[in-house]
Amino acid sequence: MELIKNAEFGGERPLFESHNLRLEDVVIRAGESAIKECSNIEAVNCRFEGNYPFWHVHGFLIERCYFDVGGRSALWYSDHLKMKDTIIDAPKMFREMSVLDLENVTMNDADEVFWRCDNVRARNLSLHGGTYPFMFSHDIYVDGLVSDSKYVFQYVKNAEVHHADITTKDAFWEVENVTVYDSVLNGEYLGWHSKNLRLVNCHIAGEQPLCYARDLVLENCTFDAECDRAFEYSTLQADIKGAITNIKNPISGHIVADEIGSVTIDKNIKAPADCIIEQRKEK
Repeated sequence: MELIKNAEFGGERPLFESHNLRLEDVVIRAGESAIKECSNIEAVNCRFEGNYPFWHVHGFLIERCYFDVGGRSALWYSDHLKMKDTIIDAPKMFREMSVLDLENVTMNDADEVFWRCDNVRARNLSLHGGTYPFMFSHDIYVDGLVSDSKYVFQYVKNAEVHHADITTKDAFWEVENVTVYDSVLNGEYLGWHSKNLRLVNCHIAGEQPLCYARDLVLENCTFDAECDRAFEYSTLQADIKGAITNIKNPISGHIVADEIGSVTIDKNIKAPADCIIEQRKEK
């Protein structure tokens, strides 16, 4: 493998169509497409300031690197990436990518990141700011996520999320086959129009959660007091620990909670309108 160390590059495509190349302590200055149409690339302790540095790259490692604001849209149309201990201040990262393995990655402008990606595995991921992370992506495993981005995990399929702390709005809309474990989900309109969304040991905050959901499952979950009008037009099986403020017009299934503030069943409820709602009996 060829080694380039303590160097700077700028302008258009300075390392175009490179293969079997290791970069150490390299700075990519202003310009475009520095590492395009490449394969088997390693970048360690590098800094990226120019646009679109990694496009159409097949098999690469990025470790202890920094992406400046100017390094926007840096990773597109590529596959088999391992990224570790990296800080990203640029938006619109990870687009149309496959087979991603990330660990200890912080994204400080998570606008439109992870769009149309598949086979994503991430540990200790931080997403700050921006909108629509992970939209239209599938086959995702995340363990350790902190996110304050808006509209996270929309139109996602086949995902498993562990130990997340998400503060957002409209999270998990129109997802399919998604399970979330041991997480805090704080935001309005959680999980609307989802299919096969399962929440296990989660704490839920925000107004009107989990409406229009199909085959929703909650296991050992808790709710904040502001979670009113929950489960409207949803089919579900829910085991709720503690109290839930208000349940409104669920279509069918079974809801059990330690305490139920109120239930709204009105003329707008949809058939079959046979959901069983009950307070847990003391043992």
